[in-house]
Amino acid sequence: MTTETQNSRFRYRIFTMVVLLALINYIDRGAMSYAAAHITGEYGLDRGDWGSVLGYFGYGYMVGALFGGMLADRYGPRKVWIVAGVTWSVFEIATAWAGDFGLAFLGGSALAGFATIRILFGAAEGPAYSIINKTIANWATPRERGFVVGFGLLSTPLGALLTAPVAVGLLSLTGSWRAMFYILGGAGLIVLVFFMRIFTDRPETNPRVSPAELREIQSARQQAAAGQAVDGPALPWWTFFRSKTLMLNTLGYFSFMYVNFLLLTWTPKYLQDNFGYSLSSLWYMGMIPWTGACVTVLLGGRISDLLLKRTGSLKIARSWFAAGCLLATALCFMLVSQAQSVFAVIALMTLANALNALPNSVYWAVVIDTAPASRVGTFSGLMHFFANIASILAPTLTGYLAARHGYSVMFVAASIATAIGMIAMLQVRPGVAPRLPGANAHSGAAR
Repeated sequence: MTTETQNSRFRYRIFTMVVLLALINYIDRGAMSYAAAHITGEYGLDRGDWGSVLGYFGYGYMVGALFGGMLADRYGPRKVWIVAGVTWSVFEIATAWAGDFGLAFLGGSALAGFATIRILFGAAEGPAYSIINKTIANWATPRERGFVVGFGLLSTPLGALLTAPVAVGLLSLTGSWRAMFYILGGAGLIVLVFFMRIFTDRPETNPRVSPAELREIQSARQQAAAGQAVDGPALPWWTFFRSKTLMLNTLGYFSFMYVNFLLLTWTPKYLQDNFGYSLSSLWYMGMIPWTGACVTVLLGGRISDLLLKRTGSLKIARSWFAAGCLLATALCFMLVSQAQSVFAVIALMTLANALNALPNSVYWAVVIDTAPASRVGTFSGLMHFFANIASILAPTLTGYLAARHGYSVMFVAASIATAIGMIAMLQVRPGVAPRLPGANAHSGAAR
């Protein structure tokens, strides 16, 4: 077998490393939920305080998501990967002493210490998924984007699923919630080093990409570009807000993120408070709601690509597909709010999460379908920024609702959020590019 043949799929090594790094990113952010009993007990935090601690991450995450995409467009994804990966790993380690930092330097408030470190940690993690989209835009062929975006986003449910056994395992083995943060932060730095040894911004500049693979990538791009208008001058970042499609797609993604952060941050404490599960049981109970999503996040990209191939319509393949999934998700969460047994609750949560994850790749693919190539990172970052209001709202609102009305109301709120996303996605028209005032829009591949 020749070297050229052996290396003809090198881009999939890049995609695999992206998933691994994003996987650690996701475990890092979710691990704190499994240390809830230790941290709230040590620092005397109530349910409302804990909701705030979980929500602080989102303030920084929004900012990081916004600027991460812009920086990836300007400096290339490699540089942003390095800065973001090192920084989030350092702040993951620093989380171990966030409460003590607040007690010593922020007026004796452990809550202020967690606020400071979690906001900075969120800002460092924020760029990750915008950089993933920029990386995929640079490396994937157009016909495989749906699947590859889905593959990259596998880190979301898989990371959430693995957070339970990893976090509980580290807590049990070390006997220290602080040690858990040390180990996770160190793992992120190690994986980043291995990734940067093989990654370049584009396949054209990577010596490991064979001539055959490079021809395949370039040929597919040229075929996809046939019949489409050539990118003109780079559009200003604010043209994002002139695109009804990008704005409504962001609202759809907000719905996905609301469900995601609700389950990621509150499932462990919900199971402990409502059904009396111990830490030793949470390692597997916390995994179950994410099992279906690990499959559907990959299937969604495939289904979307297949619908596009069969119908030739981006609206059917992206918009209608996502809207149907969100409708089913909303109905499932309404049923969860009425369920009484733990088995019914877990089964319905698992189904709802699987349906919610099914169109995950669609939101990112819509940006690639619609944005000029020079603005994919920037527009991905803007989508991520506004959608991640949910990373603050979901845990914080849940803490408020749970404290005053009980846990069942949080599922009603999730149902409302996904219903809003469904309505938004029905009006999305992928491929209709944003334009400057007075300019003629090119329709791209929209149908």
